[in-house]
Formats: sequence, structure tokens, C-alpha cells
Amino acid sequence: MGWYYSDQGRQTGPVDDAALDDLARRGVIRNETLVWREGMANWQPYGAVRAPRPLPPPPAAPYGPPAGSFQPPATAVAPGEPATWANRVIGYLIDSLFVMVVMAVFYFVVFTVFGSALGLGGALNSDGLQGLGTFGCCCLLALFPAATIAVGLYNRVHLVSQRGSSIGQGVMKIKIVNAQGGLLSFQTALIRLLAQAALSFIPFLGMIDLLWPLWDPQRQTLHDKAVGSFAINDPQG
Repeated sequence: MGWYYSDQGRQTGPVDDAALDDLARRGVIRNETLVWREGMANWQPYGAVRAPRPLPPPPAAPYGPPAGSFQPPATAVAPGEPATWANRVIGYLIDSLFVMVVMAVFYFVVFTVFGSALGLGGALNSDGLQGLGTFGCCCLLALFPAATIAVGLYNRVHLVSQRGSSIGQGVMKIKIVNAQGGLLSFQTALIRLLAQAALSFIPFLGMIDLLWPLWDPQRQTLHDKAVGSFAINDPQG
């Protein structure tokens, strides 16, 4: 005595109990599919006459998700307690003192050379003086990024790649690390410095870079994001 079931309006069967339940597991028969067997007064839904059986879980993929499936990108997480914005600013100001010293030297050299050139103004025509003036203005605009790189090659590249912090960051017990919590390589620290210098060269963008950790979920600056670095507290620093 077997079961009959409705398949797109057609009566199909008979099948035994095991075959009927197997069809249900494979999705051919659903809980609402009408079934009947001898002894039943009317056709009834499968789920009403047989205990609904859950579908077996799909086999686990041995080598990760199927090709072409979309996987949301993992959110970067700081590998330690993020340094506070106030401490980062104080460390930045300490490092900036060294930049200002180098800038003062640059200013002295530029003005000495520029002043000597102007002293020769009697031997130059108006076009020559105008060219010197343009050159002098360009030099002044480039002084801060140039000083940042000059000091940063030691302070923000060498020291950061060797011990994890610049002089100012070391004073504030801040450590610059990668996503795994390790030290940055020399090349990565150099790219980070160049990104910071480039941002400082654009009006207002350097300030935005400094303020960015205030609203960033990972407390990163823009030049941190350029290389995937994080500033974390270093109690042992």
C-alpha cells in the first residue's frame, strides 16, 4: 500500500514511506503538497499526515566559498588599544618642533641665496627679477613638506621601522604598527611619511588628516589608511 502525491496537478505514485520522505527531503514534495493513500477519506497536505522533515545541511565547501560569490570585505581592527587623539596631537607637536628647526635652517639658506640674487638686481632686467621672485615663492611653499621629509626620514621612517615610534610618539607612549601588530617595514614607513607630506602640501588637507581619527572607527589618520597602519598605546614604550 503506497502513497500518491500531486505533481503539478498530476497524480504520481505509488511510492512507499521511505521514498515519499526522500522526495520531501529533496524538495520535490513540500509540506503543502497533497498526498493520499488507501484508507484516507481525502487528499491532505504532506505536512499534515507526515512529520515535516528538515532538509539536510549542505556539504561544507572544502576550499572556501564558491568562485564568484560575494564576500564582504573584512573591517580593519586595531591590533591593540588605539592611542587617544590628544596623545597623538601632543606627539605630533613634539615631532613638529624638530621640523620647525630644519625649516628655520631652510629659510636661512633660501633667504641668503635669494637675497644675494636680488643684490645683483642691477645686472638683471625686470624679467630676471620677476623670475627670481616666482622661484622664491615656490621655495617658501615647498619648505614645510621638504622639512617634514628631511626630518621624517630619520624620525618617522628609521625610528618607526626600528622601534615603532618617532621621538614625539615615544614620549607619549604611542606605537605605530601594522594590522598584525608588528613593526612597519622601512618601505611602508617611508610611504606613510610621503603620504603625510603630500597631504600637508594641500591647503587644509593636512589639518583634516590630523583630525580624521576623531570620527574614524579605527582611529586612523588618512596617512595611516594609506598603508594600513595603526597608532596604539604602548605602556612599555
